[in-house]
Amino acid sequence: MLRFDVITLFPEMFRAIKEEGVIARGIKKSLLSINTWQLREFSGNKYRNIDDAPYGGGAGMVMQVKPIRDCIKKIKQKNPNTSVIYLSPQGEKLNHKLALELSQLESLTLLCGRYEGVDERVIEHDVDKEISIGDYVISGGELGAMVLIDAVSRQLSGVLGNQDSLCDSFANGLLDYPHYTRPETIDGQSVPEVLLSGHQAKIDAWRTEQANKNTQKKRADLLKK
Repeated sequence: MLRFDVITLFPEMFRAIKEEGVIARGIKKSLLSINTWQLREFSGNKYRNIDDAPYGGGAGMVMQVKPIRDCIKKIKQKNPNTSVIYLSPQGEKLNHKLALELSQLESLTLLCGRYEGVDERVIEHDVDKEISIGDYVISGGELGAMVLIDAVSRQLSGVLGNQDSLCDSFANGLLDYPHYTRPETIDGQSVPEVLLSGHQAKIDAWRTEQANKNTQKKRADLLKK
């Protein structure tokens, strides 16, 4: 079972993926677990403050070292080999290959930043890897953490049930092929005849051809790689 520990100021945000959809079913099957940690509980002060003004001035606040470090230590008491990941726009960009690598681990601790981010000393001494979900900035690491949890969890055997993630976009370096369902014809447009043929070898060949065409049209950079 893959264990996720999430350090956050807003643990209630994770109710959505814990209670609904594919990830929730994976939790019920004991294939993964998501545990949230309210960082304010490690503040050490009656005001539950975990941030302070940045040295050198500037806008915003910076999350302090001690609350984060104390929370990580608490998590590592049960999971000493957990890999600590900081969701950051400065990190390695999340892709299929990285999600697959992370799914091989037993424990991931996800640190969700807020405000102007965390004290650099946390990144230098307590974080194993920084990961970004894209070249843009969002209000906090919680949404990034949920994206990472979903991308990683669907690589676990049994999470998708009868579905096969091996044909997903990026799984084999290509985008996915087109999909069709009933009705057979709508607004004068029909499903490709090969998909109605029952000839699986021809269907597979068509899907491979279409995946290549789709990738060439929408993401030619993937073919160059």
